[in-house]
Amino acid sequence: MRRSPPRWAEQLLIWLHPSETLEEVQGDLDELYTYWYRRAGEPQASLRYVLNVISAVPPFVRRRHSQSSEYPQPSSLHPSMLSNYLKIALRTLWRSKGHVAINVIGLAVAFCICTFLFLTSYLQLTFDSFHTDGDRIFQTYYFSNDPEKPSKSGTMPLALLPALKTDFPELEAGAQIVQGRKSLVEYKGVYFDKLITLTDPDFLTMFSFPMLKGSRTRALHDLSSIVISDDMAKAVFGTDDPMGKTLLVGSNGDQKQYIVTGVMATPPYNSSIQFDALVRVENVPNYQARKQNWYDNSHRVFLKLPAQINQATFEARLKAFTKKYLGQNLDNLKKKGAKPDSQGDLFTIRLQKLADVHFDREIDGRGAPIAMIYVLLGISFFILLIACINFINLSIARSFMRAREVGVRKSLGALKTQLFVQIWSESTLICLVGFGIGLLLAYWFLPAFNASFQARLELHYLFQPGFIVLIVGVFLLVTLLAGGYPAWQMAAFKPVEVLKGKISLKRPGFLRNSLIVTQFSLSTLLACATIIALQQVDFLREQPLGFQKEQVISIPVGNQANGRQVLQRMRNILATDPTVVAVTGTDINLGRGKDRVSSRSSVGFTFKGREISSDLLLVDYDYFKTLNIKLLAGRDFNPTYAADSVNRVVVTASMAKLLGEKNPVGMFYRDDADTSGAQTQIIGVVPDFHLYSLADQAKPITIHISHAEPIRYIFVRVSPQSLASSMDRMKQVWKDIAPQSEFMGTFLDENVDAWYQSEEMMSRVFSLASSIAILLSCIGLFAVALIVIEQRTKEIGIRKVMGASIPGIIVVLSRDFVKLVLIALAIAIPLAWFGMDKWLSGYAYRIDINPWVFVIVGLSAFLIAIATVSFHSIKAALVNPVKSLRSE
Repeated sequence: MRRSPPRWAEQLLIWLHPSETLEEVQGDLDELYTYWYRRAGEPQASLRYVLNVISAVPPFVRRRHSQSSEYPQPSSLHPSMLSNYLKIALRTLWRSKGHVAINVIGLAVAFCICTFLFLTSYLQLTFDSFHTDGDRIFQTYYFSNDPEKPSKSGTMPLALLPALKTDFPELEAGAQIVQGRKSLVEYKGVYFDKLITLTDPDFLTMFSFPMLKGSRTRALHDLSSIVISDDMAKAVFGTDDPMGKTLLVGSNGDQKQYIVTGVMATPPYNSSIQFDALVRVENVPNYQARKQNWYDNSHRVFLKLPAQINQATFEARLKAFTKKYLGQNLDNLKKKGAKPDSQGDLFTIRLQKLADVHFDREIDGRGAPIAMIYVLLGISFFILLIACINFINLSIARSFMRAREVGVRKSLGALKTQLFVQIWSESTLICLVGFGIGLLLAYWFLPAFNASFQARLELHYLFQPGFIVLIVGVFLLVTLLAGGYPAWQMAAFKPVEVLKGKISLKRPGFLRNSLIVTQFSLSTLLACATIIALQQVDFLREQPLGFQKEQVISIPVGNQANGRQVLQRMRNILATDPTVVAVTGTDINLGRGKDRVSSRSSVGFTFKGREISSDLLLVDYDYFKTLNIKLLAGRDFNPTYAADSVNRVVVTASMAKLLGEKNPVGMFYRDDADTSGAQTQIIGVVPDFHLYSLADQAKPITIHISHAEPIRYIFVRVSPQSLASSMDRMKQVWKDIAPQSEFMGTFLDENVDAWYQSEEMMSRVFSLASSIAILLSCIGLFAVALIVIEQRTKEIGIRKVMGASIPGIIVVLSRDFVKLVLIALAIAIPLAWFGMDKWLSGYAYRIDINPWVFVIVGLSAFLIAIATVSFHSIKAALVNPVKSLRSE
């Protein structure tokens, strides 16, 4: 027969619930007394237990239902209450140091990685965003709907801007930007390599680079004026005032004098337009003649539209302008059978927003594709999401260990909101500590990250208003998502069910399953992307380039020496050196050397009614010998033939095919529009080779020699036996013949590898992200396995008593997780294949995705998941069934 509650218990419960009748609290009282009586064995022990519980509960909790003035209800956000929450949270967390450490480490690593990726994305997405009225500034570009392939080009003729200003006087501003290699700047006998940009006076008023000294409207009023950057002013003049000082710009014998009329702030990293100094565009060589040529494309043009004219309206007006000045291009396309595009254009001038310039590689061939930036943001979001998932799973796992504590607190008068705030404060503390440690890790590892990924991140970007808002928002979101859900779930426990032991998560919930599937889907996707990216980089490196890159040293001449003189001196010195096979010169480097310069020259003309376009390469004698390129027909350039340096060329096989001649050696050709009679003769044909990265299709090449054009790079082929000492030998020779110029020699195979830095960077980012994601996912799976097995302890004991084997129990405990991992693989693998196939489509030379990549990654993810779950499964299966049953 059930024993009725004693008088002291009735009075206690009435005191805790003064607004309720004895009948209203009778059920709770009965359940509580029965539970305590069974646990303690006698009423006196039960009383001591109750008193101990009550003494551990804050006084305001015992008065939660009181509405009288004697017991006023305090606010849960009162300062004293918040202090109490904090103290209890610190004590609770200290008792669970292992749980806290796992959460803090996971969040800290996630915050650190996300800080790096967020900063990288932030810098990219804010390119050119600092210009006032940037939404009204546009770059012009040509659109050509060629039958073979539609194309865009951002290089414009010098004739364009004057004509635009004449035909459209309403234009608010326009500036041409001619930006080439660095030039030699001399001041008082000291030389500096600086990037001199040629532009128009409107540049100073159109763009918002801060003007530190001088007037925006007058600084470029004269052809001899020069506006320098703040960094250049410090480098050249030190602490002296640069205004009015004279600088000499150009190589020896070809220098021009400029007077400093202004100082601008150095362009920030996130600016598409970079410069050390600005001079007038009229200083371009042969400016007056080139100004009349509509087909001499050499620079970029930026326009600022009036506020009342939008982009679409102005582009529509540019169609008639294009037909007026560039009608020949339209006629040539019609002859080729070109059809108008969806906007009705064959060939026209269009506008590109300033904000899009940095991300469009098709127009200018520079910048970062915006898809890559979104990938970085997505990866950072995924890593943060996985960390939050782990936090939730571990918090839920721990919530069942604290369920009885919560039940007793609620039975003794604690409000649901008070419990929520108490538990959420614990989660907030963990997030705050993890966030702080994550920022410290970011500070410590920032130099290593910058070095590994060629980044220019600085932590002071974190203190910009926009980024502060982002950081606070992310922190609040993580705290609310990762800490709020477990706190809400624990606060919602029903005290009677908790104390009767009815709280359980034996059935896998939708949320838990979704979290596991999400974690392993992201991890698998990143792992697949990493392997495919690495395979593509290796494929590009192993592809034949058409020349022998090994054993060739590439030396940039720089601006402080005459390339032709240096080349001749090197030939004289190395002529008797048995370790040197050949020496030559060129104006275009192969790969990317220490000077980081990449340039491209092209030539276009009409031949027999067909548009011909090819890369143009300036070389010196022995170029083909140095690179071990064999002739297919004809002969090499020869110094005994004077005409070789005037109007004779060697072409690649694809160029010969483009000209439509089976045997082009000896043939003459010229532009159909050129009536001067000047013709070019082909003296030789060589196999196709790559001047540029294999990310692009190899174009036909026209190779020529000209004694009037500068040599910018020297190539030296050395014998295989002398590789170890050859670089030191070149350094010594360089010091003797060009002591004023820095030696920046590199091996050509190193330069070629540098072509694929962006691909390597992406693969390294994927590798780092996938490693972190897999690690965090395993921690999350570890937590979920802990939840399930803790809840199935009694079931495991019963199964063992009924004769189940240890392997059988392990299978039972693991099969639900196996299903979830298989679902994750089924989701991730098609997404990985689709995404990477899309990425590979941007390469002219690409791999075919091997299905074995997905098999290996899937099997690895499967085994890792099984190993993670098996740790708990084996441990639970080995426990004595008597202990398992007693634990319930």
